[in-house]
Amino acid sequence: MRVAREPIMARTLLKIHRYFRRKPVRFFTFILLYLTAGSLVFLHSGFSSDTSTTSASGSGRDPLISEGGGGTGGGSSTSDGLVLLRRVFKETQRAPRRFGPPWMKENRAQDAPEWAGRGVDHTSSWSHGAKGRTTKEMDDGREQTLHAESSSSKYTGCYVDDTQKRALRGVSFFDYKKMTVFRCQDNCAERGYLYAGLEFGAECYCGHKIQAPNVSESECNMECKGEKSNLCGGPNRLSIYRLELSQESARRYGSAIFKGCFKRPDNVTLALPASAVIQNMSVDKCVDLCTEKEFSLAALGGEKCYCGFPTPLFTLHEREDEELCLQRCVGEDFESCGNNDFFVVYQTQVQDNRCMDRRFLPTRSKHLIALASFPGAGNTWARHLIELATGHYTGSYYFDGSLYNKGFKGERDHWRSGRTICIKTHESGRKEIDTFDASILMIRNPYKALMAEFNRKYGGHIGFASQAHWRGKEWPEFVKNYAPWWASHTLDWLKYGKKVQVVHFEDLKRDLFSHLKAMVIFLGLEVSEDRLLCVEGQKDGNFKRSGLRKLDYDPYTPEMRATIDGLIKTVDTQLRKRNLSGVPEEYMPR
Repeated sequence: MRVAREPIMARTLLKIHRYFRRKPVRFFTFILLYLTAGSLVFLHSGFSSDTSTTSASGSGRDPLISEGGGGTGGGSSTSDGLVLLRRVFKETQRAPRRFGPPWMKENRAQDAPEWAGRGVDHTSSWSHGAKGRTTKEMDDGREQTLHAESSSSKYTGCYVDDTQKRALRGVSFFDYKKMTVFRCQDNCAERGYLYAGLEFGAECYCGHKIQAPNVSESECNMECKGEKSNLCGGPNRLSIYRLELSQESARRYGSAIFKGCFKRPDNVTLALPASAVIQNMSVDKCVDLCTEKEFSLAALGGEKCYCGFPTPLFTLHEREDEELCLQRCVGEDFESCGNNDFFVVYQTQVQDNRCMDRRFLPTRSKHLIALASFPGAGNTWARHLIELATGHYTGSYYFDGSLYNKGFKGERDHWRSGRTICIKTHESGRKEIDTFDASILMIRNPYKALMAEFNRKYGGHIGFASQAHWRGKEWPEFVKNYAPWWASHTLDWLKYGKKVQVVHFEDLKRDLFSHLKAMVIFLGLEVSEDRLLCVEGQKDGNFKRSGLRKLDYDPYTPEMRATIDGLIKTVDTQLRKRNLSGVPEEYMPR
């Protein structure tokens, strides 16, 4: 039978060969069948993903909200490779606030609910039995992880979380592929919250107060999606950490931002046009009032609440000693409400729209001004500031779709269109520099600029390069090629630029108002101080990379530092030769 079958198979194959050879159109029929089969496989995978998501929501999970498209399976391992990563930052419908200046922070522990202190002492225990390790093993592993990632947090315990009444009621953040304990802590700390909680292996919740009872550690038994060595809560269970905030982060309180203690303005009616006497005054009540009236500032003066915007009459540039505002609120023991002479001021979540309008130049300009910088020196941030301060779009020598989608509408224009106020460029050759009539030259500490550009290159505009990239061959090669460019870029623009204004990134961060004002004047526009004060209130924009995430080691070798230090001295010398101030002190080798 086998001998007889082989000629039949050979003839069959020959007929198939002739079929496709004689009729090319049949080849396309074959391709169509192939694509149809692939579509069926894709639909089957999508069905599996939908099923898993439905299952998660059916068990009391919150439905996920998408930004930028893409679905996610609520923890299903079968759909991880097919669905898009979903990141969501959202405010709960009505997040209760805890407010208060930094000097009140030590009193907040007294505000914890009675049941928060009952049961096991979770501050030094990590005894998740489901992982099959002893308490000591869990403690040791956990301490090492937190020491490397975030030495400023303390584990509090496992708590109940109800989708209708959250235990932590600040912002939330989901990442069903890369969630880690540190990422959650980092995001909550960046927003000034006192607690960070992880749930279902992938959900992060922030808050100032735990409003739920704690439960057995065995109920927080789900591994973090981004690190199998740590646990991130469970179904409707939160693993909660108390955060020790940095001085800068401690001044943020969820839905309002503490600005400081300020002297009562001379003409308070003009400076803060809305006011009301509030019985049992609290920060919460004043912030609510000003939010409802759509003002970005809430100022507490004893029993009176004032609302307004930053103006030349009340700039918030001259802080007073916070001791001058030490008067307890009638309605809240652990908050300060200021007094008749010194106001405690908060920035509400109301957006100041005085600087949000942007447009192209009404008439095309033949005068091309560059916004030149080495990559990683803050060019995108400077564009954001300039657009808000001037009301005009900035352009680019390149095209970056992600920037266009974030609102930089001048990104799509040809850089010679003349419709934008200035043009981003990283070019440094003489021919390229000659095409511009003037330039703002942004310079940043090379140690920071190189790391920022490396993160952008391997992690996107607000992402981070992986440990594999930092530890691998990419980083040394990057420093070798990019560090000399940092110096040559600056030297070329100083040498060939027709009219150059040097702006140091660090100086702009330190004194945004005066340096941004000088940039607007250099661009040939009239300065609006109200607009500049508006920019100060929303200076970060959408491209701020978290400053709390840091490597746990120095990526620069002694050889790298010797090279970079020499380049810093060269740039400093050339700046001084042109009667400009040298590089900021923090650049210089120690």
